[in-house]
Amino acid sequence: MFGALQAAANAPRPTPLLFTDAEPAPLEIAPDTPVETLHLASTRRGFSRDDLNCMAEALYHEARGEGRQGQLAVAEVILNRVDSGTFPSTVCGVINQPSQFSYTIGGAKPIRNKAAYLRAQDIASEALAGAPRQLTGGATYFHTPAVSPAWSHRFQRTVQIGRHIFYRGNQRVASN
Repeated sequence: MFGALQAAANAPRPTPLLFTDAEPAPLEIAPDTPVETLHLASTRRGFSRDDLNCMAEALYHEARGEGRQGQLAVAEVILNRVDSGTFPSTVCGVINQPSQFSYTIGGAKPIRNKAAYLRAQDIASEALAGAPRQLTGGATYFHTPAVSPAWSHRFQRTVQIGRHIFYRGNQRVASN
């Protein structure tokens, strides 16, 4: 009996833990927007309520202690993965990919701070609405300085924002 419960708790969630009534803003880019402000914001489609909720949940659990810029940077990583062709092609797919985001490991985690979640939801909405992705240099990975993942030496470090170090995963760094 407990084995089945453990297996269910470790299975990736197809939908976010918390649903809200907020509607994401449609993604629209004005025709006269300078190309340098777009960076990797190549996704030209609307996002669903599930996308917004998955993104807000990820920002809450992965970066709620960060400032606005730190949370936007984590959102950039998620959207860069969606656009990469290497990862799942949806926000929820990227976030729920097994063993990619620490908070998804070990089952559902509660949202205990409503104000922090609402802030994460606002930032998620901004990112999904097409905010320029200029913070991480195209990063598709990140971690905190508290850990030293084995993969970190294989990728190009792009920037540190707050308590997260970001890496671009599409270019390997030569090793000595």
